[in-house]
Amino acid sequence: MEIAQHITVIDREGKRLVDAAEQAGLDADIDTCPGWTMRDLVRHLSEIHLWAAAHVARRATTMWVDDLAELTASWPDLGVFWPKDDALLDHYLRTNANLVRELEGAPADLDAMTFLAAPSPLEMWARRQAHEVAVHRFDAQHAAGTWTSFDPALASDGIDELLTAFAPRVTAFPVEDTRAMLVHATDTDDHWHVTLRPDGIATARDDGRADVVVRGRASDLYLAVWNRGNDDDIEVAGDRDLLQTWHDSHRIRWSHVRER
Repeated sequence: MEIAQHITVIDREGKRLVDAAEQAGLDADIDTCPGWTMRDLVRHLSEIHLWAAAHVARRATTMWVDDLAELTASWPDLGVFWPKDDALLDHYLRTNANLVRELEGAPADLDAMTFLAAPSPLEMWARRQAHEVAVHRFDAQHAAGTWTSFDPALASDGIDELLTAFAPRVTAFPVEDTRAMLVHATDTDDHWHVTLRPDGIATARDDGRADVVVRGRASDLYLAVWNRGNDDDIEVAGDRDLLQTWHDSHRIRWSHVRER
């Protein structure tokens, strides 16, 4: 996907998330993020959008935002933690629009800190925020009981980000010897061969032998690898216990936000 497409996703999925939040209410439990309510989810995304926008706007070369209060340096009117409930959804939409503006206005050769492999810093920030809000849009819609599927290209791109950018950061995985998982999106015909070792994970955009093969539409696989929902909508062949180990063990963690 191109940068402009990712930016469009940020805007579109943010609006869908707010629609779901209005339908379910801020007190609704987010079952896919245990311990969170809709209020927590919206607050989290507001913070993350400001955090990302600050790195783009400030051309940050280090993870300079170490405290929420630092976000007020760029946008005093948005760095408010937290607005009252009746203003929270509007506040989120403003942080979303602010992020979109910063990404659209950034130069293609943006020099800024990154934490995932990507062709350029601007591409990393746009892609990461697109999938941040897309996955959490699902969480909000799931809580409201009315979730919609993902465009295959977006879903495949999100699988790729998780398996080729996030997963290789892992330095330990709970297997006794080297195992492999093959992920195949049947509607886009994309393949990911994921090698799972005690000392970490490596992913190649390739086919190959695997202990467990996971196939399905990109949208369903997107949710499966991000540990959303269940595996009823995908085909699993081989060692189901290995797939369950993935579900149980692979989590995205940040120093400044809660585990997801």
